[in-house]
Formats: sequence, C-alpha cells, structure tokens
Amino acid sequence: MVQDVLAYFDETTEEFVRRRHRELQAQGLVNAEIFERIEAELKYRAVAPPELSLRQLRRIVYG
Repeated sequence: MVQDVLAYFDETTEEFVRRRHRELQAQGLVNAEIFERIEAELKYRAVAPPELSLRQLRRIVYG
C-alpha cells in the first residue's frame, strides 16, 4: 500500500495524463470529455503542474 501511495506522488504529469486517458477511454468516454476531465483533475494533484491547454494534453497522449 505504501508503495502505491509513493508511486502516485512520484508520477510525472505526462504519466498521469497518459494513465488517466487510458482509464477514461476504457470507461467508454470520448476524447472531448476525457481531455476536459483530465484538465480539471490536474488542478487537484498534490503538486499541480502549470496549466496545460487541451492541445498540450493531446500532444502528451498522441505525440
């Protein structure tokens, strides 16, 4: 359990975006909803990253 918590806080912004994209896609959400939700969730991370645009989030996922 401790390792899971440490791994969560050790996750980079890019890793978080990719992981959440996969999770939300598996729930059947479409990209428009996924990227808006990820954008909102980033504000509540323990260490919030600089604000990223929807375009920047897409680039993280798709390169």
